[in-house]
Amino acid sequence: MTDQPDNDATAIRPADQKASVLPWRAWRGGGSPAAASPSDVDATAVAYATRSDVPLAELDARDITAWFGDHMVLEQVSLTMRAGEVTALIGPSGCGKSTFLRILNRMHQLVPGAAMAGEVLLDGIDIYDPSQRLTEARRQIGMVFQKPNPFPAMSIYDNVLSGLKLTGVKASRANKDDLVQECLIKAGLWREVHDRLRQPGGALSGGQQQRLCIARSLAVRPRVLLMDEPCSALDPTSTRVIEETMADLVKEVTIVIVTHNMQQAQRVSDQCAFFLAEQGQPGYIVEHGLTETMFDSPEDPRTSDYVNGRFG
Repeated sequence: MTDQPDNDATAIRPADQKASVLPWRAWRGGGSPAAASPSDVDATAVAYATRSDVPLAELDARDITAWFGDHMVLEQVSLTMRAGEVTALIGPSGCGKSTFLRILNRMHQLVPGAAMAGEVLLDGIDIYDPSQRLTEARRQIGMVFQKPNPFPAMSIYDNVLSGLKLTGVKASRANKDDLVQECLIKAGLWREVHDRLRQPGGALSGGQQQRLCIARSLAVRPRVLLMDEPCSALDPTSTRVIEETMADLVKEVTIVIVTHNMQQAQRVSDQCAFFLAEQGQPGYIVEHGLTETMFDSPEDPRTSDYVNGRFG
């Protein structure tokens, strides 16, 4: 058993090896992801500690269709999330935004009965290809959830490093100390907690816990960071800090955020994609483009109605 939160994208559970070859991929030949060897882990340990020269990543979703059982929730969704930019996914509740986000790092397949078709390309490589390890996909494409989910009894220090343990990465004590400080600085939390790193992460405020989750995600050196309404449960001050953190992080990691806050989408994103599901139909993208264009002069009247608060 593990005290890992059920919705933690860094979680690697015994069932994941089976989940990574669910029937949804059978039409592509199936196959089991290659297992990591001890030499793989040792080699990546150095890479995790020194990945400062890795280029920014582009994420390209192509013809994504998704189901929960027999119910289709997304149909033929394609979107390029450009390297080094913030892409905001906007739209009413129930239009498939969060499902799409979870497909981007293979979390959708954790849901019993879930299925999908299409491709998710990270710099041109399909993360669902049988040759791609589930653990590597989740490491390169991290996720921060709507509700902060630190390990409550684990110290702040150990919370940051938990992803390394789950992915089998070894590091010296000095490297760990440096990594914890680096990630907490990038998450905008270092000044507030540097003198109490051994206290439980669960003792932090909600906004601090969310930034701790961001630091935990950064520790495994992701190239893309997915954020599912990360500020919806936070006060305005904490929201501002998270947004400032995103503005700094996007210089080194591509960010995709789901938000229902139109002002936030305008503030933080470079481009937007407007999702909609009408009259029980599967979700799809009505329009996408530069954020300024989407809000000031959208092509589709439904986009204008939504961003101006006339529905949703």
